[in-house]
Amino acid sequence: MSNQFEIESSDTEIVVRAGEVEIATYAFRPETPAREAPKPYLYPLRFLDGGPAAVRRPWDHRWHVGLQFTWSHVDTQNFWGGPTFSREHGYQYLDNKGSMRHVEFRNKPTGGSEVLLDESLEWITSTGEHWFDEHRLHRFHSLDTERGVWAVDLTTVLTNVRGSTIPLGSPTTAGRPDAGYTGWFWRGPRSWTGCELMSSDALVDQNEIMGTAASRWVAFQNQHDEQDGGGTVIAYRGTASSADADVPPVKWFTRTTPFAVASQSPAFDQEILLPNHGVLRLNHRFVFAAGIRDSEQVMRLAEDLAL
Repeated sequence: MSNQFEIESSDTEIVVRAGEVEIATYAFRPETPAREAPKPYLYPLRFLDGGPAAVRRPWDHRWHVGLQFTWSHVDTQNFWGGPTFSREHGYQYLDNKGSMRHVEFRNKPTGGSEVLLDESLEWITSTGEHWFDEHRLHRFHSLDTERGVWAVDLTTVLTNVRGSTIPLGSPTTAGRPDAGYTGWFWRGPRSWTGCELMSSDALVDQNEIMGTAASRWVAFQNQHDEQDGGGTVIAYRGTASSADADVPPVKWFTRTTPFAVASQSPAFDQEILLPNHGVLRLNHRFVFAAGIRDSEQVMRLAEDLAL
């Protein structure tokens, strides 16, 4: 197997291959029920040995799909899916699901040592209003068949086009403690429930990292179901910034029970008030490494591929 990516494109998805393994499929025009807030997503995700690295539409949260960009509280709208949390009523299903709609790829994706998906999207509310323009980049890189590794960078630029300030928050900013999920969100396979969790500091308990900004990266590691072997997923905290609004530090929504999840939340416990024509920039990285590794090997790999 060479260290070159190959791609296959259709009118609805782009498949990224490493040799015979389809390591990632970007569904940019998915058929998603409205109550799940339709949006593009990366699924399936696989390690280089073919082992699964994510799950799609699990029974407990049908709107969890692989690795996707989400936002649970966008003023009155929910671009996350499922019920919406409020301090007064808890979680309720409301007719407030927005959608993130693919407009175009600015350049035709090609294979090689890197694959760049350069995409324009529009965020449309449940009532058909256009609130955001988004410029999204997926950069697949660092394919190393000898080490069993590949990586993807996720860069997002959001521009408010509503005509007024939009508050961007989370269930925690709406009143629920330790539920600050929003932004990029990875959901691990069901078999990874209770898996080992590391950070850039040490082996950690999930409660030590939830809601903090201290660790530069977190890593999950576990065995596969169905096939021998296992894998490691490293998520980098990355950055959120804006010249137009106060942006808090990115904080982790990360745990291994009741399921494995990593979300680099830009609004964990503090809203971002993005003014009209204001721009918010996010930049994150995920690494997918085949095989079970000891703590020193994980640390070395995370530092070698640091964002």
